[in-house]
Amino acid sequence: MTKTRMILYWATTGMLVLALASSGVTGLAQHPEHVKVLAHLGYSAYFGVILGFWKVLGATALIVPGRPQLKEWAYAGIFFNMTGAAVSHVACGDSIVQVIPPVVFVALTMVSWSLRSQSRRVWTPGPSLSSAAFAEAGKA
Repeated sequence: MTKTRMILYWATTGMLVLALASSGVTGLAQHPEHVKVLAHLGYSAYFGVILGFWKVLGATALIVPGRPQLKEWAYAGIFFNMTGAAVSHVACGDSIVQVIPPVVFVALTMVSWSLRSQSRRVWTPGPSLSSAAFAEAGKA
């Protein structure tokens, strides 16, 4: 991993982890502003507690060493959460100002995911097998 790539990875991952952790804690604590936003979007206050729990776990999964499969699940969860937040704001007729933050976090998620080191990946892409080679490997 090049130094520039590593710096970009940790910068995007750090921003993502801080945002997730702080949002997760406010959801768990049922902060009044957090509950107000959820109500505006049509969600119950308890939904913030559920999301908060998973956000804190997702942030933790991204920074702890090892467990590449857990990191993949965390990235997927963050992607689903943030795209859902963006769509929820659009569906409620919110201005672009409310839609931009979750879209930025989708971008951070994708950049962090794509820049992660080999040790943080479930599999490493390699030369693909031809269908004949794949069939032959299956006979063994």
